[in-house]
Amino acid sequence: MKFRFWGVRGSIPSPGPRTARYGGNTTCIEVRTDDDTLIVLDGGTGLFPLAQHLLARPPVHANIFITHSHWDHIHGLPFFTPLFVKGSRVRLHGAHDPVTGKGIEHVMGVQLQNSYFPVGETDMSATIEYCTLTIGAPLALGDALVANVVTNHPVTNLGYRIDCNGKSVFFTGDHEPWYNPHPVGHPRHAVAETQMREAERRMDAVMAGVDALIVDCSYTRDEYPSKRGWGHGTFDGAIAMALRVGARTLYCTHHEPTRGDDELEAAFADVMARHAGCLGELQVLLACEGLAVDLG
Repeated sequence: MKFRFWGVRGSIPSPGPRTARYGGNTTCIEVRTDDDTLIVLDGGTGLFPLAQHLLARPPVHANIFITHSHWDHIHGLPFFTPLFVKGSRVRLHGAHDPVTGKGIEHVMGVQLQNSYFPVGETDMSATIEYCTLTIGAPLALGDALVANVVTNHPVTNLGYRIDCNGKSVFFTGDHEPWYNPHPVGHPRHAVAETQMREAERRMDAVMAGVDALIVDCSYTRDEYPSKRGWGHGTFDGAIAMALRVGARTLYCTHHEPTRGDDELEAAFADVMARHAGCLGELQVLLACEGLAVDLG
């Protein structure tokens, strides 16, 4: 199984000279299983350069898994060129939206309204299918198994684990470290604590022993207090989680869009210096556009 990063920024695209080394596109990860099944994790603006790459071998058969429907994870979808190529098949997977009561088809339905985009789905030549996932139920695709679990975010966000012939990768999408919003002594503290711990256990169980753990690391530990509740993680939280679940390699992604490459490397160097000597066999890397990993 192999995977490649096509977008590693969070919240909004941030192209320019300050982000040239790590890239300014938002979240998109290409996964190829051993039998060449194509799985795409999220449809941020990184989906567009991936599309251009895929067109070298038409037709394209793609399974796109959306973690959640915030713009930075979906706004590349209308520009996924294989949608306009006859013979291609694009299957969009994701969660039920409790607000609208609709399945994953609502993502494309909203984006392709004429007020927002000039081309409708009826003008697309590919076969488009929608698969609204059952939370916690794994899905077989080719020679792989894709499991999902709810992470901590203001809207329903599914983290995905892909297993293929003994190798595994897990992507959180957006995830904030679990916390109890109610202080000790609050009448709802005990119930919230139980719910939080159970949610954390469920997520840890899906991540357990993963070869590659790809995690939202938007903030430093000093930045996080003023961002709590926004649904994004920290470098320190990601390392703690990776050690807790026994991951082999941690890839830090969803880089803060205001952080240039030099600042990103400085923040990473700081956290790595503080964790020196306590990582054991865990490898920790900064994700960048174009980084390709072969899990063997």
